[in-house]
Amino acid sequence: MSGPESEQQSVVLYDIEDKPPLGKAIPLGIQHVLAMFLGNVAPPLILAGAVGSVTGETTFLVQMALIVAGVATIVQAYPVGPVGARLPVVMGTSFAFLGPLIGIGNQFGIAAVFGASLVAAPVEIVMGVSFDRFRRFFPPLVTGIVVMLIGLTLIPTGMNYAAGASAGPSAEGYGSFVNLGLAGLVLIVTVGLNQFFEGFLRVISVFVGIVVGYLVALALGVVDLSAVAAAGWVTVPVPLKYGLAFEPSAVVTVAFLYIITGMETIGDISGTVSATGRDATREEVRGGLVADGVMSVFGAVFNALPNTSFSQNVGLVNFTGVASRYVAGIGGVVLLALGFVPKVGAIVSAMPDAVLGGGALILFAMIFSSGARLITQNVELDHRNSTILAMSMALGLGVAFRPEILQNFPSEVQTLFGSALVTGGMAALILNVVFPGGSVGTGPTEYTAGLEPSPTDAGAGAPPVDDD
Repeated sequence: MSGPESEQQSVVLYDIEDKPPLGKAIPLGIQHVLAMFLGNVAPPLILAGAVGSVTGETTFLVQMALIVAGVATIVQAYPVGPVGARLPVVMGTSFAFLGPLIGIGNQFGIAAVFGASLVAAPVEIVMGVSFDRFRRFFPPLVTGIVVMLIGLTLIPTGMNYAAGASAGPSAEGYGSFVNLGLAGLVLIVTVGLNQFFEGFLRVISVFVGIVVGYLVALALGVVDLSAVAAAGWVTVPVPLKYGLAFEPSAVVTVAFLYIITGMETIGDISGTVSATGRDATREEVRGGLVADGVMSVFGAVFNALPNTSFSQNVGLVNFTGVASRYVAGIGGVVLLALGFVPKVGAIVSAMPDAVLGGGALILFAMIFSSGARLITQNVELDHRNSTILAMSMALGLGVAFRPEILQNFPSEVQTLFGSALVTGGMAALILNVVFPGGSVGTGPTEYTAGLEPSPTDAGAGAPPVDDD
């Protein structure tokens, strides 16, 4: 350890249990929604375009994604029994599942997508319930690497948005001066307010930056509001609208992805809590993982793809210093409102990509920063740990930069291990176990795996008893 927990520095202005005045909490909650909105609705948009059986169902799928994300976010902030982390964990549709689920949908039909999502979700619930048995395999070194990879691999997405086209360089208008100007304006306003002002203007900096960018985009005439006029006023959820089908190969594929997103959730929870100057408790991680699984079951029933914690909101917590779960809960209520009222959601959806990109770049960079802080505050970068860090980052980013290296493998392997998060995260996990001298299963040091004891644990503050 580079230093005791007491030396960790808090960056928060509002801690987890703090409740800002409602007049401040509402825009802070909306700020969370803006940070994750397009990332949440993009997977169902892409799925609807790629799977023929749901062509024309785009609006319904998007609204279901918003409703499920709202419920899941509220449950993470205000748990129902053991389900929920009691943290400002913002939930949304996971991109990690998108590619495989498109393949499943085209091969077996949309019912198999929701069937596999439902049947495989207990994998993550089991991860949460039995977390004491495997928590030692996720020390700050491993979770920090995962969080840093999340941030680094999201930056190209942020750049695409900033250039004005989430589809990439082949899209029309990509990198135009108008798009770059809008993204630059949002970035400058956001960073300026965050660094040169104090109080409420600082914590609301991302929201203000995006609003300023949106207003300027409206003045320039680059906002298409036609979808707002066409959108309805109320959406009624229809459970199991597309039915369920269970294909063994689809279930196995999705189950593996739940393990990977479980690692991401551990990293997100660690990154969020590290902003407060402490480590996540066992209870928080358990509850967050269980909520991921339970809410993904809920999502499958209500025609939504699997849900997971959203990393850009980890960046938002670290950037603004607002770690209040009350604020995150308000964000969940806003998501619910957007889901039930399509016309309101359409106004947000009409935001130009470049406007969102200016804010997203900052948040993605802050995700990387929170991962780096996890490591520097909790890990001694000796020869062993430095090697694990270097190899995991190299392998993860290597497959992201050169996915062609896997071109001779089956498509399923390419889909899974072409992800920097999967390859880098698995490398960190395996190397931490294989290399001698680590903290895995070594008495008191397994307690310092980036997790505090839960307040309900007997003998809090003492080394844990080996669960095996």
